[in-house]
Amino acid sequence: MRNFDNRWKDFPDYIIGITREIWEDRGIGTLNHYYSDDIPVRSPMGVQRGNQEVIASTMATVYEFPDRELFGEDVIWSGTPETQLLSSHRIITTGTHSRDGIFGKASGKRFKVRVIADCAAKDNTIFDEWLIRDYGGIVRQLGMKPKSFAKKLIEAEGGPSTCVRPFTPEIDIKGEYVGVGNDNEWGQRYASVLTRLMDKEFSTVTNAYDRAVQTEYAGGVSGISHKSVDSFWVGLRSSFPNASFKIHHQIGMDSDVLPPRAALRWSLDGIHEGWGSFGKPSGATVHVMGMCHAEFGPFGESGSSIRRECALYDEIAIWKQIHMHTGLSL
Repeated sequence: MRNFDNRWKDFPDYIIGITREIWEDRGIGTLNHYYSDDIPVRSPMGVQRGNQEVIASTMATVYEFPDRELFGEDVIWSGTPETQLLSSHRIITTGTHSRDGIFGKASGKRFKVRVIADCAAKDNTIFDEWLIRDYGGIVRQLGMKPKSFAKKLIEAEGGPSTCVRPFTPEIDIKGEYVGVGNDNEWGQRYASVLTRLMDKEFSTVTNAYDRAVQTEYAGGVSGISHKSVDSFWVGLRSSFPNASFKIHHQIGMDSDVLPPRAALRWSLDGIHEGWGSFGKPSGATVHVMGMCHAEFGPFGESGSSIRRECALYDEIAIWKQIHMHTGLSL
């Protein structure tokens, strides 16, 4: 790990180690060291600029969920320490809603959801980030509904015309990371599967996914087999049937004593004009930021198939865009 602290044995060790140090060991001040001064951090809920904004939001979350833990499931990565590295870090995060905060009055309820964070690093510093927390899953497990929570959030922020804007390409901040991943075959295979699904070729589910596939999806939804895959991807695509799909970053890996796997960051841009996971069509223009991981196994028509999949978007950010269009009338 040239140009990184010698205590890290490799890039995954660095990513998992600093995540634990920041969140669980309460080393929030180390963000002054690990994150660059002007880092852009993009999530579906908006864009932050600079490590001081990251520190402030981190403290607020730690206050509301003081026992929050983050368990690193995998780090799928590309690049080199001499140029630029990009990690796609999949996390299981848990916590208890112990104090009042953005999620309302303390409920005492616990949550367990997934997070995927894409972090670009060089010279021992994170300098670009894309992040999706499964806020919909948290909201559901705290006893609320994403649609109504998004409405209350807009009201708390002053209404549709003044609330914090969810992330769209128009408000993006250009960062220093210029990579698009790698050309590993497993990333190419997964990109092909997702592209076919977004092209409405839903027969891809039975062809590309193992019958015993285990799934983890937005909303804190766990499933098994083809029905869970079909329900998630058809539900999303049906809500935005003519939206433009784009893959922004693609990594494949077949190392680290783990099965072949892949990580994709993608988007949908278009009109909420169909019945699907987001209910009655509203006509809202919506940007969906998506991130997903897949692991492959030896079964399937082509000699391999997807055995595990984790796919995330932020239901709250999507409902917020819908409500901003309708003026909270839904």
